[in-house]
Amino acid sequence: MITILASRIRALMGWESERGQALVEYSLIMCLVVIVILVTLIVLGNQVRNTYCNIQGAVVGA
Repeated sequence: MITILASRIRALMGWESERGQALVEYSLIMCLVVIVILVTLIVLGNQVRNTYCNIQGAVVGA
């Protein structure tokens, strides 16, 4: 009887649902993507800035 009651409480509270788990997994993936983008920008930031400055100089000088 107690196990039946406990299973009903779990079902009502949504503890058997995996939606929360999927949300956490997607959040972790998004955090990983953001970290990779930030590291890439930090590493390549000066090169990108120099490229834009060269383009700007060529457009203004023309």
